Amino acid sequence: MDIYASDEEKGEEIKQWWRDNGISVAVACIVGLSVLFGGRYWTAHQNTQSESASSHYQQLVSFLADDKKVEAENATQKLLSEFSSTPYAVFAALEMAKQSLNDSDVTATKTYLEWVISNAKLTGQVEIARLRLAQCLFTESDYASALTLIEQSESQAFESLFSELRGDIYASQNEKSQARAAYQAALLRVDQGEPRQQVLQLKLDDMAGA
Repeated sequence: MDIYASDEEKGEEIKQWWRDNGISVAVACIVGLSVLFGGRYWTAHQNTQSESASSHYQQLVSFLADDKKVEAENATQKLLSEFSSTPYAVFAALEMAKQSLNDSDVTATKTYLEWVISNAKLTGQVEIARLRLAQCLFTESDYASALTLIEQSESQAFESLFSELRGDIYASQNEKSQARAAYQAALLRVDQGEPRQQVLQLKLDDMAGA
């Protein structure tokens, strides 16, 4: 805009600018407001979801404490179906997997653990579920499936535990050299003085003696 132009000329230039750019400005404002209010709505929705999920999880814990298995199952299914994106759904699945195993319902245990592996966002939760599922398969003598599951682990934090289980599987199949290698690998990942160190050493000595 020419700073030396008359007020009338300036006014006309402003009008012309709005004619040329008014729609774009309006659209930009609408989009900006939509993002602002949409973000606030999403945050509020997430908070509401988290609070509801927490409430259902507390109910689940209470049902389990009172040995109300049907109610606990219903609460869990609600969490898995309606609140699957929250951490409480994962907590519930892991809790029910533990309860199912205590009840000798291995099929239900595996179903819950598989859900965690497929849906959990944290690596640690996925690896815990994978380890427990591999242990279930091991107790069922499904060695091939257990070993396949073990090989899917990529977390160094769980490497010792998976190596130990691999050694147990090979030992059960009388594959002594492979069992020794697995136990040795597990020992390498154990800190000095850790309680598991003695257990692993005993397993390794048994294989060496054999």
